[in-house]
Amino acid sequence: MNKKVFVSGCFDMLHSGHVAFFKEAAKFGDLYVGLGSDNTIKELKGRDTINSEQERLYMVKAIKSVKDAFINQGSGFMDFDEDVQQLKPDYFVVNEDGYSPAKEKFCKTLGIELKVLERIPDAGLPARSTTALRSSDQCFLPYRIDLAGTWIDQPYVSKFHPGWAITLSLEPTIEYNERSGMATSTRNAAKKIWPVQLPIDKAEKLAEILFKYENTPGSKIISGAQDSIGICMPGLVRHYYDNAYWPLKFEEIHDESILSWLEEHIYMVFLWPRKKGLDLLKETYINSENVKALAGASIMAWEGILEKNLEKFAGAFLKSFEAQTTMFPAMLTEEISEIIKRYKAHALAWKLSGAGGGGYLVLIAEKPVQGAIKIKIRRKGNGI
Repeated sequence: MNKKVFVSGCFDMLHSGHVAFFKEAAKFGDLYVGLGSDNTIKELKGRDTINSEQERLYMVKAIKSVKDAFINQGSGFMDFDEDVQQLKPDYFVVNEDGYSPAKEKFCKTLGIELKVLERIPDAGLPARSTTALRSSDQCFLPYRIDLAGTWIDQPYVSKFHPGWAITLSLEPTIEYNERSGMATSTRNAAKKIWPVQLPIDKAEKLAEILFKYENTPGSKIISGAQDSIGICMPGLVRHYYDNAYWPLKFEEIHDESILSWLEEHIYMVFLWPRKKGLDLLKETYINSENVKALAGASIMAWEGILEKNLEKFAGAFLKSFEAQTTMFPAMLTEEISEIIKRYKAHALAWKLSGAGGGGYLVLIAEKPVQGAIKIKIRRKGNGI
């Protein structure tokens, strides 16, 4: 009897990359495909599918390397839980951007072997992704991650000590999940005024327009300026805050050697979307000492990047995260702490992409981390 192989995903706008993935996965045995429902994809991606679940199921079933396919019964990023327990596969196969520690733990619990594949197209065919195909232009809206100084863009933090926040603008080489600390809510706001791409204008001006658009007069909660800045301003940017929502000054790095160096050492692992109802402000320790530590780590991180000193940068990266979690302890749950322990042998430093106890684990590493996603920094001239 052939062994059973399971894969799960959206598989919207079916393309050669999907077919190549199915062919590679089917080498391990009979391939069964679980598709995310329309509702699940809306929840995780913040958008409707191009093709309905019925259409997607019809197309996937027509591929000769697929033994059978079905719509996953559950919801959320682990929507396949019940289906896998019923199927009892021998292998669970994912691409590198589909790996997560939660999937690995799930497989170990059920005695399933997890296989992580690279994205390799069939001979003579270009690399394909649904993210790229969804856009008619490569200058579609970026995402952002912060490298140090998160929370300093809130006046209730910077009033204790001024400081810099450091952000990277990222090309959407994958479609990052909603509620995962990738500025997806600000990006969704940007889509309402610039549906396809950023207009040709000064990046700092676009960032200010987006910040003001998202935070209308009378808003009870003001989103940090770092989100709009990270989306609209390419490359590596640091911005200085002193008891105000908008930064007093900016500094930018567009040096190719530095940006390429960062791409070689920053990796991301998906955890899970931010959990609903989490109140990070319920218990806080925001004071001069802790905010000063946050500001100091940001300065050290910037220096380490300019020097391309990996140990210095990683040390500051970790100090920044420690300062954040000291001020907002609800960021760091026991579940996340356990996952961090698993990466300590493979990374020099780590932090969460967002503040909500989930999202992506951002790693600073000397060498590639198996199962982690490589970032692609948006260069100046791409999208503006």
